Amino acid sequence: MKAIYFDKNIPKALVTLAIKRIWPGVIWTPIAPTGVEEIPDPELPGPRWLRVRNRQCGICATDLTLFFLDADPRVAPAALPGINRIYLGHEAVGEVAEIGPGVERFKVGDRVVIEARPGGSPNCYTQELDTPCEYCARGDTRLCENGSLGEGPVGVGSGWADSYTAHESEVWPVPDDLTDDQASLIEPMAVAAHAVLRRRPEAGEKALVIGSGIIGLLTLQALKALSPESHVTSVVRYSHQGEAAKRLGADEVISDGGDIYAKAALITKAKYYQSMLNRGMVLGGFDVVYDCVGNKYTLRDALRLSRAGGTAVIVGISLNQMKFDTSPIWFQEVDLIGSKTFGMEELDGRRLHTFDLVIEMLQKGVLNEAELITHRFPFAEYHKAITTAMDKGTGAIKVTLTF
Repeated sequence: MKAIYFDKNIPKALVTLAIKRIWPGVIWTPIAPTGVEEIPDPELPGPRWLRVRNRQCGICATDLTLFFLDADPRVAPAALPGINRIYLGHEAVGEVAEIGPGVERFKVGDRVVIEARPGGSPNCYTQELDTPCEYCARGDTRLCENGSLGEGPVGVGSGWADSYTAHESEVWPVPDDLTDDQASLIEPMAVAAHAVLRRRPEAGEKALVIGSGIIGLLTLQALKALSPESHVTSVVRYSHQGEAAKRLGADEVISDGGDIYAKAALITKAKYYQSMLNRGMVLGGFDVVYDCVGNKYTLRDALRLSRAGGTAVIVGISLNQMKFDTSPIWFQEVDLIGSKTFGMEELDGRRLHTFDLVIEMLQKGVLNEAELITHRFPFAEYHKAITTAMDKGTGAIKVTLTF
């Protein structure tokens, strides 16, 4: 097995960060806590475990955050004990190559996608606890209260590897009528759909999507599928993102290179008040704003561009402590809510997992992968693939590793 990993080695991370200021290429050297390792295929550690051979895997911004050490050890999740080595890559579709005697959901040859990063996102089921916490019991394993107990074995490898071992509860079956490209986008599509369902716009409401990387574009697509009578505006940075947003049905596309506050005010018929000291304030903005970037600047804008009583949804994440203006939460009673990946959804009288919802929508054609995977590289060229994914000037939307 050949796998790309991140070690939670604080001394190494601090040294790498210090050197990175003057030599960014240190990330690619043995000094860094990230690396590539050839390791023997591990034995299956239990009867309910399986081995998967990867077919392809997307490169996700959260993996790039770890790879390039763009994370602060002072953020809240860093206080939790966890796995010392995190194998990167989770937007993977692969084929079951071996199963333990207790595996019930899969057989050799089945295609699967990763639902929980093998070894990196433990929950009550992966740890085979007798009594699941309330979140796991209802299917929201991402919110597990026992995830840091450290009970039982953990998987080796993940999506940025030629194979991995996983507990059978960590992978999801792929229907035969979905292509590998569609399957590899189930996970990020689920992230987008879950975000929309955290605050689903009603007919006639105006929504704003900040950020038009893959998650922003998929959030736009999910909005047009789940709330077709809402009006959706996308904020883009690059021309190829604007073209994609128009193709996916955005009602308005605005560039964050200009004055998005003035443009937002025109779209929502709001009042825009300029200021010499800051970006100003909009009164009467969007009903709901989805921040698919999640840094201090976009969170500031998400709150200021929401109408009184509106909602800002944090979809993208920054694993850094941030200082931004929270006054609209008080001044305009804006609700700021988080959206962590996916889980169980309540939709039109049905209760189902986000993965099942996305698979249904792909099969019906209301979600599609058309032209979203812009670059493909064989796993041996991972360096070039990661560099391309980081540089949006290449026209990259989704970069995929193939095996």
